[in-house]
Amino acid sequence: MWLVAEFPMTDRLARYRREWFGGAASARRDVLAGIVVALALIPEAIGFSIIAGVDPRVGLYASVAIAMVIACIGGRPGMISAATAAVAVLVTPLVREHGVQYLFAATILMGVIQAIAGLARLDLLMQFVSRSVITGFVNALAILIFMAQLPQLTDVGWQTYAMAAGGLAIIYLFPRVTTAVPSPLVAILLLTAVSIGLGLPVHTVGDMGQLPQGLPSFALPEVPLTLETLRIVLPYSVTMAAVGLLESLLTAQIVDDMTDTASDKRRECMGQGGANIVAALFGGMGGCAMIGQSVINVTSGGRGRLSTFVAGGFLLFLLAVLGPWVGQVPMPALVAVMIMVSIGTFSWNSIANLRRHPPTSSVVMLVTVIVVVATRDLSLGVLAGVLLSGIFFAGKVRRMFAVARSLSPDGSHATYRVTGQIFFASVDRFTRAFHGEDSATHVTIDVAAAHFWDISGVGALDKIVARLRREGRTVEVIGYNKASADIVDRFALHDKTGVEMGAVPH
Repeated sequence: MWLVAEFPMTDRLARYRREWFGGAASARRDVLAGIVVALALIPEAIGFSIIAGVDPRVGLYASVAIAMVIACIGGRPGMISAATAAVAVLVTPLVREHGVQYLFAATILMGVIQAIAGLARLDLLMQFVSRSVITGFVNALAILIFMAQLPQLTDVGWQTYAMAAGGLAIIYLFPRVTTAVPSPLVAILLLTAVSIGLGLPVHTVGDMGQLPQGLPSFALPEVPLTLETLRIVLPYSVTMAAVGLLESLLTAQIVDDMTDTASDKRRECMGQGGANIVAALFGGMGGCAMIGQSVINVTSGGRGRLSTFVAGGFLLFLLAVLGPWVGQVPMPALVAVMIMVSIGTFSWNSIANLRRHPPTSSVVMLVTVIVVVATRDLSLGVLAGVLLSGIFFAGKVRRMFAVARSLSPDGSHATYRVTGQIFFASVDRFTRAFHGEDSATHVTIDVAAAHFWDISGVGALDKIVARLRREGRTVEVIGYNKASADIVDRFALHDKTGVEMGAVPH
């Protein structure tokens, strides 16, 4: 018996070891990719802190903690999680009205809610997000990433444009020389050296905000433990948890597709919760997965947990030890990296597929893109896409329905053969099919080729049988499959009036 228990544990340890190290070459790629991501995280974390109305260190410390913790307990190796704009925009009113300590309390509760969501298997809701919605999400995010770089390219000198163009040239051309070192890292290092050496008048990371010095410290939020505090933070925590999980699960699916590997979505939900709790306890804001940085990581060769851990660890090293040097990194270099991310993230095939794919799929994709870009809210865009997908699906299934009527030679017996799916969207057509002129005194409703899905369909059958009986006809319903018979037995009324059901399981 002990051998049976031993092998699963051994397998899990072996898999965990592969996810961390893989091999010497994999470990080297993960380390280099993590360094690139760490540099790219700095301006974004500072920008998100500004959006939330907090000190830059709140976003930077959050990125450190979330990345390092999720690397250990997350369900998607190689995916980058940190402070994000999606969460930052939600907490601005909370910080403005109650202060940063309430933000920390809300982030802890956010993490608890996410962990509970993982235990409750809410990750399974991702099954209802169609491929069109995911494509729209990806394209919208690529557009937003590009638009976020425009302020750095507005009202600036020619040096900025030259450096950004040079950065893109290095990023796309350097891999032709060697792929041993990620080209985005080469671009950042070379452009930083050129900027410092020539003293070029370009914006730097230091211009985004003051970088923190030293290490983050552990502290509980300084808020009263009362129901009033819960009343204040709970609405924010629920919204943050939902948005964070949605973006994380969508990003995990995208990284799954990019790497042709699977991930544990339930574990990712719980991991996100744990990472956010730790971030808040060390003075950070909430966060979630970042598709932009995840794309940077994957395209730079990062595949394992080590790349995510290095991203957080190296960011902490940069802040604690190399802060003054990091502040001199030119923004055009990071803009070039993010433009590369935008280009690589966008699904260019989706443009050609607009003509090849069904119109409904294209509409769902376009609506998702438009809503996300217009509102800057990823959750609203995905919600709109999912709702539209559901409406189109219901309409498609509704059309997969027909009722054929036949009369006996003497006209006394009418048989209605029902084909298709009977549910809330098709009950109107189902009911109208029995409203024609009919002199038959006996009616048979054959549902052998139909399926009753919900109480709306059962209720419609009730009304049809009741009306026909009121008109003095005898009614027989035959051919139920087992599932339809079960729901009819539970919820129908007409089987209690002496009508012969004639259930036929098949």
